[in-house]
Amino acid sequence: MRVLAAMSGGVDSAVAAARAHDAGHDVTGVHLALARNPQTYRTGARGCCTLEDSRDARRAADVIGIPFYVWDMADQFHESVVDDFVAEYAAGRTPNPCLRCNEKIKFEAVLDRAVALGFDAVVTGHHARLGADGLLRRSVDEAKDQSYVLAVLTGAQLSRAVFPLGDSTKAQVRDEAAARGLAVADKPDSHDICFIADGDTKGFLQRKLGEAPGDIVDGRTGEKVGTHNGAYAYTVGQRKGLDLRVPAADGRPRYVLSITPVSNTVTVGPREDLEVDVVTATRPIWHGADTPVECDVQLRAHGEVVPAVVTVADGTLTARLLTPARGVAAGQAIVAYRRDPSAGDIVLGSATITAGTASDALRPSAPSTSAPSTSSGDLEVRVAEPVAAGVSGHGRG
Repeated sequence: MRVLAAMSGGVDSAVAAARAHDAGHDVTGVHLALARNPQTYRTGARGCCTLEDSRDARRAADVIGIPFYVWDMADQFHESVVDDFVAEYAAGRTPNPCLRCNEKIKFEAVLDRAVALGFDAVVTGHHARLGADGLLRRSVDEAKDQSYVLAVLTGAQLSRAVFPLGDSTKAQVRDEAAARGLAVADKPDSHDICFIADGDTKGFLQRKLGEAPGDIVDGRTGEKVGTHNGAYAYTVGQRKGLDLRVPAADGRPRYVLSITPVSNTVTVGPREDLEVDVVTATRPIWHGADTPVECDVQLRAHGEVVPAVVTVADGTLTARLLTPARGVAAGQAIVAYRRDPSAGDIVLGSATITAGTASDALRPSAPSTSAPSTSSGDLEVRVAEPVAAGVSGHGRG
C-alpha cells in the first residue's frame, strides 16, 4: 500500500512512519508547515510547527529511509483552525482546535491531496485504534488516548487512515524510538494550543478581538458582581480569575455558568448550578446503529465519561445523561462510546455541543430550560451496537 506519513517532528509520528515502513508499505513522509511565521509557534515544550520541528521530521525520515517533503498549509491552517478558534470564542463558545485541525487539515486537506497524488492512505502518530470493522477505538494508553479528537472523522476518512500506535503506550513508543536511533526519542510532547506558544489564550484573544468591557452578573439574583474586558476570556465552569467584587451571600465560590455575546454578559453562580443532564449538539457524525442507544459520552478532551441515552435525528444529537455533568461548554465535542474493555471502547459518533441544560427532574425548583422532551421512558432504548465504518456517515433517527 502506498501511504503518506504525516510527520510533525515529534516522537509519535516518527515511530508511526517507521512502523508503516516495516510493515512493507511504500511510505513517503510529509511535514505540514502550518505557521505563517515558524518562529512564533514554539516556546520550549509549547507549540509546534517550527523550523526545528521540520528539521527533526526530516532527520527521522532519513533514519527510516523514506522520501520526505514539506507541504506549506499555513494559509489553510490559519483560515480553518486559527480564524475558527477566534470566531468561536467571539460567539461565546469554547472550541477545540486540535479536533478542528484533524477535521479540516490532516483528514480533509491532506487526505484529499494525498488521494489525488495516488496515495492509498494517510499514516499519523495519533494514539487510537482502528478495528477490523473500520471503527475507531480508544488507545491502550488511556492517558494518551486521542480518539476524542479523531471522532469527528467520517467513515470514508477512517477507511483511509492508519494509526500504528494504538496498541502501544507512550513509554513503549519512546523506547522504540531510542532503539531505532531516532533523535526525537526524548523530545518533549507539545502542550496546550499549538499556535499560542506562550500559553496565554486570553492575551492572544485580546490581541485579535480587542477589549470589550461588560458585566459579570449573578445567575440567581441578577446582581452585577463584577466587570470584564472581554467575555471571550471566559469559559463555562471557570472559577479562577473572575475578579468578582461582590462576594456570594453564603461565602461560597462562584463559577461561570454561561456567556451571552449579544449582551456581552458573563453569568456566574454556585457549583451546583453547573449541573446539566441534557446535552444537545449539532453536526453529528454517527457510526452506530439506529438510536436511541444507551452508551457512554465524553464531553471534553480528557474529561470523564458519563452514561447517557443518545438520540440522533434531524441533524441533532441529544444526550440524556444518566449522571449529571458539570462544565459542559458549547463548542466542545460530545463523543459517544460503546464499552469494550477487551479491544478498546468503540466510538459510535460525535457532534458539536450547542447547549447543556437541566431537566425538571434535576432541578425541579427552577423553570425547565431543557430541550423538547424525549424522555427515555417514552423511547425504546437500544444497547449501543456500532455498524461498520462508512455504512452510516451522518446522524440518522
